[in-house]
Amino acid sequence: MADTHRPKQESKDRVTARAYTSPTLVLLAMDWPAGKAREDFLGFAILRSPGFQKGEQDAYLTNKIGFLPPLPDAQPLPSNLAPIQKFLWWDSAISAADRGKEFTYTVTPVCGTDPNNLSLQQGAALPIVVEVPDVDRNGISTWFNRAVVSSQAFSREFPDPEKNLDACMAWLANGLQDAFPEILQRSNQINGAIYHLTDNEWVMPALESFAGQLSVVYEWRNNDQTDGPAIKILKRRPKFRGFPRAKTNIMHDKFLVDQTNGRVLAGSANFTPEGLTCQANLLHIFDSPQLAELYTTRQKLLQPDPTVADTAKEGEWSEPVTVGSAEVRVFFSPESKQTRVSIDTVVKAVKAAKSSVIFCMFDPTDPALLESLLATGDHGKLLFGLLNSISDPNNKKTSQSDSGEPPKKPSPATQIKVTLFNRSRKDKKVIAYSYFAKGRAPVGFLPEFSTVNLNSKSILPSTTKGAKKRPPPAVHIHHKFIVVDADTDAPTIYTGSNNMSNNSTHNNDENLLEITGSPELAQTYFSEFMRLYEHYRARALWNMGQPKQKSASKRGAASASGKNVRTFTLSRTRDGWVRGAYKPGTPEFLARTKLAQTLGGKRP
Repeated sequence: MADTHRPKQESKDRVTARAYTSPTLVLLAMDWPAGKAREDFLGFAILRSPGFQKGEQDAYLTNKIGFLPPLPDAQPLPSNLAPIQKFLWWDSAISAADRGKEFTYTVTPVCGTDPNNLSLQQGAALPIVVEVPDVDRNGISTWFNRAVVSSQAFSREFPDPEKNLDACMAWLANGLQDAFPEILQRSNQINGAIYHLTDNEWVMPALESFAGQLSVVYEWRNNDQTDGPAIKILKRRPKFRGFPRAKTNIMHDKFLVDQTNGRVLAGSANFTPEGLTCQANLLHIFDSPQLAELYTTRQKLLQPDPTVADTAKEGEWSEPVTVGSAEVRVFFSPESKQTRVSIDTVVKAVKAAKSSVIFCMFDPTDPALLESLLATGDHGKLLFGLLNSISDPNNKKTSQSDSGEPPKKPSPATQIKVTLFNRSRKDKKVIAYSYFAKGRAPVGFLPEFSTVNLNSKSILPSTTKGAKKRPPPAVHIHHKFIVVDADTDAPTIYTGSNNMSNNSTHNNDENLLEITGSPELAQTYFSEFMRLYEHYRARALWNMGQPKQKSASKRGAASASGKNVRTFTLSRTRDGWVRGAYKPGTPEFLARTKLAQTLGGKRP
């Protein structure tokens, strides 16, 4: 367990809390059962010890939202003055130097009737001691990037990102860029399969300076030769072998194998500037000779560019491989068009969930999987989902999925897309970018769809002489993971390159990992997921609550400026922010009471 609790006295009126940790943040799940009887319950104050500055004994976590609308250049407020009106909050001020250190978080309910009449309920406070984990835990290293360009933290740090692009990219990458020198160091031979290779900030410099033998299978179809410039440069190396992959829908793998030391780098991140920074992604390094051999065998299978049918003959789950305390299996797609072994395994695990399911994906299109995910919430279990988009299938202009599979009515895929689209807007357990209106944002916040032009950090040349390269389309959620029972001691993680679509299952080169036996890793996934989900959920709810904008011709001069007059502010009553959290049977009630429990369902 990453969190320990040291209560001073037993009391049924005390806060309950639990920490979910990653190497870059601490997520706190909090509950105050006694808040049900307090109409003046306004949220939580969270005191961290030691504080944030050198030598600081303690300091409160801050809130970007106050009781009054923010002024220009307003600074975040300490949570004893601007209480956290959520049952989940995170400390994102964790640095690499904090790994392995202990922090004490004291969670205290705040009551009152207005900002000048706040009372911290010290008798109900709970201190919890948390150790920040290292990147490498039990043979599995993990990196999640930050990605959220529209966050207030990013806008304060980089008001003009292109003036300090290197630092901007490093902030967004959040250490994910460290995976590349880590996998290359000490190795004499690297075997890889790479979908898009364009990053000239970290990846290409690392590969160019690598002194050992480098072997790469790369995407090379008539309509996608993105890797051409990178391969041309790598061919100048004396120890390079490149293998173009054309006989597949897409060669969608993104992995590197250190054959010398038996390690595998794999995840969702494309080796592009945007894939490592602006798009939400993750990477792992598995310290496992057995897993390295499985990936090397796959890479060798792809080298001669076999047909999809020939590749599919090898489609099956590997035997479990032990990595530290975890058991890991891998499935390399494509598989036969007559089977669904890979994705049906995921569906079965989702249906068997005992407590919760979280999913964070670019664009899943498999009907059985989406039905099983939605059924999780119907069966009284926790369900949180984040997708890059949920296009309205009834709108012909937006009905084609991001993975290139246009629904054909009345196919089951189309029907489940309709269900997902409509239900998500109603129950808000699944949030997607289709909920945001371009250019709209609360006062003081950057609009969603914000991105950073990283063309200067790409190895791709301009398409027309003298013309500027256009930035790639803004993709915000590029993850491909599902975690079953992340809040328990028996979670199951599915991750890798697979988008959980028909193409990913039957037509693409993919790798899908199943990881069991590691509650610590599941907690990392949960904490990083919730940082993204809570950001986008708050924005989506705000956006959906705004009146529809009139066309430019019907707007007055004031509104035509595009500025919004409404923003986030704290509620001044409990019922203004708690909603259904104290009403049994609601998803909010389930999340409030369940996530703050320690493993085994016991209150601390």
